[in-house]
Amino acid sequence: MSEERERLSWAEFGVATRDLARQVAHDGYEADLILSIARGGLLVGAALGYALGVKNAWTMNVEFYTGVDERLDVPMILPPVPDLIDLETARVLIADDVADTGETLRLVKDFCVGKVGEVRCAVLYEKSRAMVNCDYVWKRTDLWIDFPWSADEPVTRRGVKGLPVVRA
Repeated sequence: MSEERERLSWAEFGVATRDLARQVAHDGYEADLILSIARGGLLVGAALGYALGVKNAWTMNVEFYTGVDERLDVPMILPPVPDLIDLETARVLIADDVADTGETLRLVKDFCVGKVGEVRCAVLYEKSRAMVNCDYVWKRTDLWIDFPWSADEPVTRRGVKGLPVVRA
């Protein structure tokens, strides 16, 4: 893997999510709910919800990546699984940070098919190898992406050995 990376700052994140929201609005798509793929899509979904005035926000946990360019054989839906009852006419906007292989988005889209009225996807980044073509994309790249929320090591003792204790 190349050492060159795409880096997204918090300021650029704000610009990117507003741009995604404008794409959705200009397209005339009025989502009834935003389904964020945890964890990377949580912040994207929240920002889109505010920008588009959509208060109905759902989350779906999918595990796939285990490290930098390391993943499970297939993505796995983790509990709790959303209950898509009485949503057969709902317009759903799936939000995620990146469509890398596209397998996670395909899994979530397939989960929704037949249970909701319409499904569209919005991502910050889409890679050329993605097997899902997203409806709304801020930027296309094939580089590994450093997101501001995951670029630094976790600050918990569980995640970082030798973390100094900070006392107030």
